[in-house]
Amino acid sequence: MTVRPRLVVASANPDKVAEISLVLKGLVELEPRPPDLPDVVEDGDTLEDNARLKAVAVCEATGRAAVADDTGLEVDVLGGAPGVRSARYAGDNGDSAANTARLLSELHGIPAGRRTARFRTVALVRRPDGTEVMATGTVEGRIAEAPIGDGGFGYDPVFVPVEGDGRTFAEMGDEKHNISHRGRAFRILARRLAAYD
Repeated sequence: MTVRPRLVVASANPDKVAEISLVLKGLVELEPRPPDLPDVVEDGDTLEDNARLKAVAVCEATGRAAVADDTGLEVDVLGGAPGVRSARYAGDNGDSAANTARLLSELHGIPAGRRTARFRTVALVRRPDGTEVMATGTVEGRIAEAPIGDGGFGYDPVFVPVEGDGRTFAEMGDEKHNISHRGRAFRILARRLAAYD
């Protein structure tokens, strides 16, 4: 019988934890982040930096292997913004509706053919011995002119993946995980963990 890795989830975002749990179901054993842990300041310059900051903090606090991720939406016509600042694009309070509103405002008048973008997720496991396993997942798409759908979270209502059928991530439900950046990153991570152990 294969022993599945046990990981403490660094994220306190319930939507993100639910997605990670769905993607990794049966591949790893996930433990929730202890509720008394303070938030980690995500002030890294890259997605990898922020994922590492969170994973290291939770690993050191719990003494167990921790998994963290960071995701950015990179819009080509905006020079890759909001990128690493995606969760705080409209301010440090992490308001998804305000972030999306700012993005759509900045893209006002930009034609559909120039609204290309990608979601990128970096997923990282940090172990108590200091070793790390990391994976990146990317999905190409475009930004819709207005939010559509009420599923998902963050920028999902305005992101239309190239590999889909024209619907936004927010319209897809759980099928989103088959092609999503986070789904890809965590499936790769699970394979690398299995090969590592």
